[in-house]
Amino acid sequence: MTRHNKRFYAQSFFVVGSVAIFAGFNPQAITDSFESRDTYPKNVNVDVLNYAFTIGLSDESDAIHASTEVTVQILDENTRALRFDLISRTGEGTGMVVSGVSDGSQALSYRHENNELNVALATAPVPGNQSTIIINYSGIPASGLKIAPNKHGDRTFFSDNWPNRARHWLPTVDHPYDKATSEMIVTAPSRYQVVSNGLEIETTDLGNGMRTTHWKQSIPIATWLYVLGVAEFAVQEVGTFEGKSIQTWVYRQDREAGFYDFAVPTEHVMQFYTDYVGPYAYEKLANIQSNSVGGGMEAASAIFYGDNSVTGERDVRWRNVIIHEVAHQWFGNAVTEYDWNDVWLSEGFATYFTLLFREHAYGRDDFVEGLKQSRDRVYSFYQNNPDYRIVHENLDDMSQVTTGNTYQKGAWILHMLRNKVGDEAWWAGIRNYYRTYFNGNATTNDFRRSMEDAAGMDLAPFFQQWLYQGGHVVLDGSWRYDAVSKQVVIDISRTETDNYAFEFDVEFGFWAEGADVPEIHSTPMDSQSKIVSFSVETKPARITIDPRTVLLAEWEFTER
Repeated sequence: MTRHNKRFYAQSFFVVGSVAIFAGFNPQAITDSFESRDTYPKNVNVDVLNYAFTIGLSDESDAIHASTEVTVQILDENTRALRFDLISRTGEGTGMVVSGVSDGSQALSYRHENNELNVALATAPVPGNQSTIIINYSGIPASGLKIAPNKHGDRTFFSDNWPNRARHWLPTVDHPYDKATSEMIVTAPSRYQVVSNGLEIETTDLGNGMRTTHWKQSIPIATWLYVLGVAEFAVQEVGTFEGKSIQTWVYRQDREAGFYDFAVPTEHVMQFYTDYVGPYAYEKLANIQSNSVGGGMEAASAIFYGDNSVTGERDVRWRNVIIHEVAHQWFGNAVTEYDWNDVWLSEGFATYFTLLFREHAYGRDDFVEGLKQSRDRVYSFYQNNPDYRIVHENLDDMSQVTTGNTYQKGAWILHMLRNKVGDEAWWAGIRNYYRTYFNGNATTNDFRRSMEDAAGMDLAPFFQQWLYQGGHVVLDGSWRYDAVSKQVVIDISRTETDNYAFEFDVEFGFWAEGADVPEIHSTPMDSQSKIVSFSVETKPARITIDPRTVLLAEWEFTER
């Protein structure tokens, strides 16, 4: 089995629920005709191990003064240069200017143009050895780091790296395929508190009204997950989960309401995903109020929520955002898509696992209502985007990296897959997938193979029709009861106007008068239309399509 991250941080042993699992891997090599790649210029011969970002902030200017120490491992002796993403200075005065690059002992030649920083190596590398590059630069970020008043009018600094805007203020390989550990060493006016990924390992007052704060993230993560928040915060230690701190960071004016809102349900959610999926990867979990996002942003170990997330009422919408962003710590953060084309492995998973927790905590009706709302949004989207498919091909417009369907249809695909293979195999496949790619990268086909191993069936046709093609399913049908033969006769057709092929099972619920649950019958929809009959002793009071809410389709269905 291909492991796409060059460094692989899978644990050799961990516990899921109460079951101990050995972390082996399947060496099966499969050529997939529908594997896709995005357009980022990957260099698999260079592996970034760690970034140490040293950043100076002030109240006098929006310019940052920074130095980044990059630790890399070069795997090919023919490598003579390193490429980083860093937005160049523009005519508007924003962007970064590089003042020098060195390897710690000597200056290195570099070229910074067209938003790329190319650094020439002084000597031929020894494959496998580690090297250090130090990049000194400064400038005003046009994006990526928002320097602006929050809703209370206070000056703040908040990162906004999604999906590829870290390059506006951090020299990085700004793509999820090359995960690295990181440090954020920030000097700012001492009236601010500073929060970032990982653990705070130093806070030093410099005696001149400035303070240096040092955070260190010891688990490799993708670039969009690097986080920085600098504001006048109120900070609460909410509790711990398996010895790891759960924290709340909100604006000082929102202390009381924010501490109340974020006290739940984080620990409960972390316990659920740990029990059912696998261990939490990171060193803490902080919920942080920020003005750089509208909803939530799942930065590893330090989640951002919008300016208006604090209501003092534990609003249900924001509760669900918390669940979603915590789910991302497992899917998107610990297991990260190798290409942007596979972003549903992050957003579709977090959306469905939000629904799974809602079922666990708030009941089946809440889960089903969430599924139905998601299904409605999928079909609303398809009215204007009939050819949209979940796995992109050669995506080069990053504004289109996600749509509502990435979230909602992605969640529904997981739900239909669960119904297809059964609960036991589905959960086994999820745990296997998480264990195998823990703190690494995966593709859609890696996920498919994990599920096939667990289910013992070929799932390529299922993945092909739901993920790698456009179109959607529309059904039109009717039913009648033949009292003589004591049969229900159903006439059902696919009526969508596109040319995409789908095969699936359709379930019908036969409801007796006053019944709380229906008798369920099904038929494979393996043709454009069909007539099927079911023996029934008495006429049903009504018949419905998809009584268990397991099919992504829309329909008209009447008695005739």
